Amino acid sequence: MPILWERSGDVGVALIDRPERRNALDAELCEALRTYLVSERELRAVVIGGTGDQAFCAGADLGRRAADPEGGGLAHGGGDTFRPAFEALLDAIVDHPAPVIAAVNGAALGAGMQLAVACDLRVVAPHATFGIPAARLGVLLSAANIRRLALLCGQATARDVLLTARVLDIDEAERVGLVQRRAADAVEEARALANEIAALAPLSIRGHKYALNLVAATGELTDDQVEELARLEREAFESTDLQEGLAAFAEKRPPRFTGR
Repeated sequence: MPILWERSGDVGVALIDRPERRNALDAELCEALRTYLVSERELRAVVIGGTGDQAFCAGADLGRRAADPEGGGLAHGGGDTFRPAFEALLDAIVDHPAPVIAAVNGAALGAGMQLAVACDLRVVAPHATFGIPAARLGVLLSAANIRRLALLCGQATARDVLLTARVLDIDEAERVGLVQRRAADAVEEARALANEIAALAPLSIRGHKYALNLVAATGELTDDQVEELARLEREAFESTDLQEGLAAFAEKRPPRFTGR
């Protein structure tokens, strides 16, 4: 399994170890990482990062997702096992009692940026970038991920990121609240920060995280809004544009979207 997991005292460190795929995620990897988080709830701090210095996580592994053997594969109009596994992972990060720190040592794109946003804090290398190019593929984010992005960065930045598909450098990311610490070695600095947090009063830290999660939930979408966004999400995954986006990615050409 391409995750390097280690525990040192009260701190857990999980590194996505797929540098040849720019640490892209697939359903199996998401489930493995979620399992670590669920089984280690007594930890006082957790670090999530990636190996190498090119990418924290460059998003979902589109090649595997398109040919998903269990769901039929998006490229063939089939299902998608990645989305539910990914959403369960992000829920586990948010629900973990301890602070979860993203060590962003490179590009955080698509699912990678969503992963970083779900974490409580982000330690970022100077060359790191953030972006969600969903509109270049025909993908629509879930309601939970759109909400998390808007709460963290504000409506203006969330609209800029999602409606233009552009990439933010570290200076822009810091201005909108994505960066809590800068470090030449994001993983080592995140590890040091995790050790600092682990040395603090655990009841205070857990209580503060729980309270902050409750405060964040006060702006929750209504049931009708969630249902409407879920309908739009289904339509996006069933669209011809998604097939075109996947084909263009595979063929390394600009996509030609039709809005259908």
